[in-house]
Amino acid sequence: MACMPNIGKEVRITTITSASLPAKKRILTVCVKLFLEQGYKKTTVAEIVHKAAVSNSIFQNIFRAKDGVLTELAEFMFSNQFSMARGVVGTQLPPVYVYAAETAIQMTLTELNENLREIYVESYTHSEVIFRATARELYRIFGPYQPELTEEDFYALELGSAGLMRGYMVRPCDGTLTLEKKLRMFLTLSLRGYKVPEEEVRQILRFVEGLDIRTVAEQVMQKLFQALAMHYEFSLSEEAQAAAPAAPEDKEKKTKL
Repeated sequence: MACMPNIGKEVRITTITSASLPAKKRILTVCVKLFLEQGYKKTTVAEIVHKAAVSNSIFQNIFRAKDGVLTELAEFMFSNQFSMARGVVGTQLPPVYVYAAETAIQMTLTELNENLREIYVESYTHSEVIFRATARELYRIFGPYQPELTEEDFYALELGSAGLMRGYMVRPCDGTLTLEKKLRMFLTLSLRGYKVPEEEVRQILRFVEGLDIRTVAEQVMQKLFQALAMHYEFSLSEEAQAAAPAAPEDKEKKTKL
């Protein structure tokens, strides 16, 4: 399959901020809105404090900087994604399949929406909280393959696999670096790094290959937007909630690794 085109889907969110909300809640609501609507990089602290009706000093006391808001947002997003990946995998397969599905969904999400790409790339660059939380998941998932390692060891391994994930995410797919190739290369490298046996790696790749990963990621994206809207108390426009249209070739066949 040729790499699916970046849809460039624009997220529009109606403004529902209230001066009666606590400052932190107002800041988070405004930031989530702006990050999804116009992107992380284009959103300035000046814009945030203006729309949230707080002073610069209040913002800095609560979050220190813009990446402090991103950390809280990313933590919420990542926890929701693992839950959604478990729904895709079911309860019969080992936890390593959840890891494979969740990382494949993340990678695909960044090809569906440029603003999500920015959020993920920045999270994999700056978020120590995410690294620590992910290390705990990795210890639970991959600990049986390397029983001699501690949770701290898995934190060190996560720094490497996070860098690998970021490297693939930051580079948009094209005719040479297709989505199929990204998923295959990332999963092969990361699973080998966590000492998953080769035959099991092949089985996991076949499982991910059998998923209609683009459709799964679109569904996850809409559920994620809805979860964010509910958690941070804003509403998405009907246009933003509509499923992104499939690329012509995806209507004819499933995504293949």
